[in-house]
Amino acid sequence: MVVRVATVAFEGIEARPVDVQVQIANGNVAFAVVGLGDKAVGESRERVRGALIASGLAMPARRVIVNLAPADMPKEGSHYDLPIALAIMTAMGAIPSDALAGFTILGELALDGSITPVAGCLPAAVAANMRGHGLICPAACGAEAAWASAEIDILAPRSLIQLANHFKGTQVLSRPTPAIRASGAPQPDLADIKGQEGAKRALEIAAAGGHHLLMNGPPGAGKSMLAARLPSILPPLSPRELLEVSMIHSVAGLLAGGELTDRRPFRAPHHSASMAALTGGGLHARPGEVSLAHHGVLFLDELPEFSMQALDSLRQPIETGEVSVSRANHRVTYPARFQLVAAMNPCRCGHATDPGHACSRQPNTRCMAQYQARLSGPLLDRFDMAIEVPAVSASDLLLPPAAEGSREVALRVARARGIQRQRFVDMGLPQFDTNAAAPAQVVERMAQPDTAGAQLIREAADRLRLTARGFHRVLKLARTLADLDESEAVRRIHVAEALSWRGRPAPAAEVA
Repeated sequence: MVVRVATVAFEGIEARPVDVQVQIANGNVAFAVVGLGDKAVGESRERVRGALIASGLAMPARRVIVNLAPADMPKEGSHYDLPIALAIMTAMGAIPSDALAGFTILGELALDGSITPVAGCLPAAVAANMRGHGLICPAACGAEAAWASAEIDILAPRSLIQLANHFKGTQVLSRPTPAIRASGAPQPDLADIKGQEGAKRALEIAAAGGHHLLMNGPPGAGKSMLAARLPSILPPLSPRELLEVSMIHSVAGLLAGGELTDRRPFRAPHHSASMAALTGGGLHARPGEVSLAHHGVLFLDELPEFSMQALDSLRQPIETGEVSVSRANHRVTYPARFQLVAAMNPCRCGHATDPGHACSRQPNTRCMAQYQARLSGPLLDRFDMAIEVPAVSASDLLLPPAAEGSREVALRVARARGIQRQRFVDMGLPQFDTNAAAPAQVVERMAQPDTAGAQLIREAADRLRLTARGFHRVLKLARTLADLDESEAVRRIHVAEALSWRGRPAPAAEVA
């Protein structure tokens, strides 16, 4: 007799169905797990054996074979422990033979028989719901899985004994309820920043259209403070975005207590981060920072200090909104539609642009050129906005707090994003939410400037030597400026301001 129970294998944020087949037959005493599993899957034999003994059961003194089908699909992780144990218990008669029918099961076992949390319960619940299955998962993951659907049947036991008692009818497990993360401490407010009115305006425009922003200025000018306050003016995640973001964080094991929040992600990796840390990778092809920042902000402070290889690996995700991680035995694709915000100093000492400052090692222009040569031209071309953030004077710091804070700016940003969202729906493109995400062919339809604006951008494109990508990014930025003004047409004034924001780090001499 062969007992079958359903579980999943993860490919990115997708949960592929896996059939766990258990056969207890006569022959030499053995416990084998086959089906292209990794080391964690192979070690499940000892965890299952220990959990069964702790639950008052013993492995039968017969030949136990566990097959994870399809056999040619790689299996990774410890979440196969629970389906294997339940299939063996069913084959032994400890659980009714039909009790597990219609359930997808995942969970890791401790040696005392308790069921410990695993990553990926939310995508597993979504996949189970699509198959018409219920879900059996660890108690710590029940609140997370409950977000998949209000109709899905979810059992979230704390131990094997608790689950066995439920099936015997001596104990009833209640359905877990979805958990919402508490708002916690208030977000930093734009009103905290004194001076830097131009940079605040740039931050508002970047938030309204989801544009990539590069800030260049001396140390202590407030670049990091500005970036930290960007989430406070961004609108909350929509239900669709919330599900996508939560599934990525679930696979990465970052949903503490299964609690979801509609705050947009803000990821700020250290400049020592590797290419695999940024784009994803490792032994199990885990999501990287670009995917963890999906529908949110990826902030790279001290941009030139990142390795050139790591920075250039961002170029493709910026354009496509997804990242593919390839390994010898499989290939995984993760969503990566993020807003890139970066900050940098003009040179290594940071003061090359200060009036009267002379670098002690070499001329200022050469010092700047060597530092900025760490950034490739194609990467810089992908920034919609590049601004200079000057040092703040003492007189600015002595000013009273600004009258306008994040709340007022967030209202304007939300209004502009609402206009964009409705425009894309009217165009039959509901998959896009911001102007920055629109492809080139859509930009030409939605951001056609008036006659004066078209003449201006034509002249500027020749004078500034804009690439085709740069040309379309100027149009996107002009469209966002028109949306902030609640203007149907993209006028010359919008094109002019968009061109003014498309600056670059201060010009530098050729590097010898």
